[in-house]
Amino acid sequence: MKREIIQTLDGSTTIHISEWDECYHSKHGAIQEARHVFIKNGLSLFQNQKVAILEIGFGTGLNAFITLLEAKKMQQTIDYVGVEAYPISADEVLKMNYVTELEATQESAIFDMMHESNWEKKNVLNDDFTLTKRKQFFEEINDENKFDLIYFDAFGYRVQPELWSTAIFEKMFKALKQNGVLVTYAARGVVKRSMIEVGFTVEKLAGPPGKREMFRALKNQLK
Repeated sequence: MKREIIQTLDGSTTIHISEWDECYHSKHGAIQEARHVFIKNGLSLFQNQKVAILEIGFGTGLNAFITLLEAKKMQQTIDYVGVEAYPISADEVLKMNYVTELEATQESAIFDMMHESNWEKKNVLNDDFTLTKRKQFFEEINDENKFDLIYFDAFGYRVQPELWSTAIFEKMFKALKQNGVLVTYAARGVVKRSMIEVGFTVEKLAGPPGKREMFRALKNQLK
């Protein structure tokens, strides 16, 4: 499928898939969306802690990079696992403007390391952040009781409904530790029903710019 780099409304870049008319991040602002969904409503719940994170859709590395930057402020130690079936190319990485838009030039080498580091291996990016990238389809995930937080950032239900199925959320529920949290930009009723069916307690929260609502799902009961 054809992919092109576009600029979102907050000035940050993303990748657009023409065939689906689908983007890796919100057209209303890639950075704004990442900060609101995954940092404000996810990572911030774990201040001053060691946090094991699973990202569903590593993509451009934006969520991982912002997490690294924000974790410093919140005095967190991060063990980050990013799952991606179709990694982006080195050329596409070079066209992402996150380092400049986030005013993080001092961490530009780390952003490069995120993409250049080996897959299927735990890579130490700094004293407080490790990254493991797994080239894997989401249905192949079989972790159990491993993560505190899941960033669920798959392509939208409109284009890939199979990624939002009860079977996938069953895997997410099992992958989380007790009292773990899953955050996603999505807010469809069918998604909420699948989450509840596997045991999650689901909260509807205000969404990022351009989107009215989003979900946060809590694993606060045994199943």
